[in-house]
Amino acid sequence: MKIKKLIIAVICSAITGLVMAEENIDLATPEGVVAANRKIHCSLKDNQPIFYTWEGAVFSRRMGEPDRKLFKVVGMNVRQCVSIEGGVRGTGYRLVSREIMLYLDPESGKPLDKWHNPITDGEVSVFHVQNDPVNGRPTFPYTSDGKPSAKWKGRQDSGSWFLSLTIPLFYNNVLQGDYQKYVGGIYRATEMFNFMGEIDDLTDGSKNTAQVKIGWVRLSAWLPWMEMQGREGKLYTHASGKKITGFDALPDVLKSFINNKAPLYKSPPEGDDNRRNETSWTYFKKQVKGKKIPFGGHK
Repeated sequence: MKIKKLIIAVICSAITGLVMAEENIDLATPEGVVAANRKIHCSLKDNQPIFYTWEGAVFSRRMGEPDRKLFKVVGMNVRQCVSIEGGVRGTGYRLVSREIMLYLDPESGKPLDKWHNPITDGEVSVFHVQNDPVNGRPTFPYTSDGKPSAKWKGRQDSGSWFLSLTIPLFYNNVLQGDYQKYVGGIYRATEMFNFMGEIDDLTDGSKNTAQVKIGWVRLSAWLPWMEMQGREGKLYTHASGKKITGFDALPDVLKSFINNKAPLYKSPPEGDDNRRNETSWTYFKKQVKGKKIPFGGHK
């Protein structure tokens, strides 16, 4: 009887081990890489809202003068993923999201409505980031000819994983004219993201989403509402954050802004949302289109 129980226990243990192995996400396979990226950016479960938040500061850089800390910032992104059947490309997903980032007074930490530009000595209206939507392209494990397209680009060290993404941006500026190729005005920026977490958490297939911390740096031109009128210089933003449990875990200043001014941002767009992505520049253009703004700015 003891031998029989021992044999049964060994068989059960082996079966359990097989089940656990099947649940693990293999980063060496295209399917595993897609699943891991989906856990990082959203959830393996379709239509599950996921929230990210971050905090940091914006600095100016100009030739011949020290960098200035212009604003504190606090932001959030609410997103969800939906599965897509790609035929020979395999089962993939698409991410849909919307985001807010508030420009805060560097001393009080309160959202700004007006801002005194220390470079131009003028007062301007502040346009906080309200980008809806910010959607991703479909991601699949294989190409249309069946070749692997998803490869793990992160690294592992002492039980942790790290993933860095550098995204150079170079495209026509919606506030410029039709001859940007010839006279300049192209929008140029660089987004630099660092994602990190624990490898056991990421590869555990029984968990729909991963616990993620983020770092973010953005190099960009002056924001249009700053009314810099072509002055030399640029901005850089440095921030850090993490994935959080839901809307209630957002910083109070964000919850207050969303509750009072932007309730749409409590949930992500619909999974089949096919609108063009919004940026700070397209949003600004919509807000000022048709309005007469005097040369020299808002006073």
